[in-house]
Amino acid sequence: MAGLYLHIPFCKQACHYCDFHFSTSLGLKSRLVEAVVREIELRRDYLGPDVTLKTIYFGGGTPSLLTAGELDQIFTAIHRHFPVAPEAEITLEANPDDLSAAKLQELRAASVNRLSVGLQSFYEPHLRMMNRAHTAEESTTAVRRAQDAGFENISIDLIYGVPAPGHHIWEADMANAFALGVPHVSAYALTIEPGTAFGHRLQKGTFKAAPDEFVATQFEMLLAAMRAHGYEQYEISNFCRPGRESRHNGNYWRGVPYLGLGPSAHSYDGHNRQFTLANNPQYVAAVLERGEVPVTLDALTATDRANEYLLTTLRTARGCDLGHLRTHLGLDLLATRAPYLAELQANGWARLHHEVLTLTDAGKLLADHITLELFETAD
Repeated sequence: MAGLYLHIPFCKQACHYCDFHFSTSLGLKSRLVEAVVREIELRRDYLGPDVTLKTIYFGGGTPSLLTAGELDQIFTAIHRHFPVAPEAEITLEANPDDLSAAKLQELRAASVNRLSVGLQSFYEPHLRMMNRAHTAEESTTAVRRAQDAGFENISIDLIYGVPAPGHHIWEADMANAFALGVPHVSAYALTIEPGTAFGHRLQKGTFKAAPDEFVATQFEMLLAAMRAHGYEQYEISNFCRPGRESRHNGNYWRGVPYLGLGPSAHSYDGHNRQFTLANNPQYVAAVLERGEVPVTLDALTATDRANEYLLTTLRTARGCDLGHLRTHLGLDLLATRAPYLAELQANGWARLHHEVLTLTDAGKLLADHITLELFETAD
């Protein structure tokens, strides 16, 4: 199994919390699509011979800004250079304001079979605070329109921990999300990153982030509401109806190789990572004018691979197999960190069963801290 990720680095406007690579200038979009098509050819052997793609994921940025012609160019190139499984999961991230009836028909015709819709909130003031391009009404109508167009496999994004006087807005956001009946929900805490609009305002003192206790309470509310509505938490930020996981993202957490295309995209061949240059003009020039993909190799040490396995698996409901970590990756936490593992269990933060370590609800609130404590620091 292997996956293909395509980074489409264009947005109508900049969300105040976003630190992904993107541009609000669309003038280079057609040339960048040409470059992605060329990169598909240049890197067709990255995943090895006879690899069949089981997942394709258009992320960004805002991939729903691609025209039907641009999508056709990309898919034609993919099918020319890769076998694609008939049952492949093909996801495209979309903003609600892009999902007109005509756009949805274009996406269906292009063989997209899963939509990830960036709703973030159903509360108009929060959408304006975050500088989202869509309205609260569009948050609902876009999903309904997609369902009417035949899209059943839909994921929606929500953001919690947005500063507010209480929790009633978050409660209403969740209620509106459940009313849509989608099989998958991704929910993320609002994080203030340096270099973003919120980050600059935080430095100036014109923006105040919600207290940690406020965010933790909303996370706990999320877990309870998801369970009550029949959703499984298969990863800390991801919830689905039984059997409706994101196969593409699940591959990341299981360490499955994937090829990332476009500026800022990451790739993983099972041993090492590569990072593509996060600069649109320089990426286009390198690929189209010189036939080169501007990537930086990140050679993973044995310690890196062990820590990555720990980081990704501990976030999932399956947990971290400490036996696999010892036997295949050389990190024996059962021997070296026995007191800390005992402390995690005594505090109710984790469970250890048949050498598989899983976080409890309380432990999920401390996931980053726990992971850092367990990391191996020397090769």
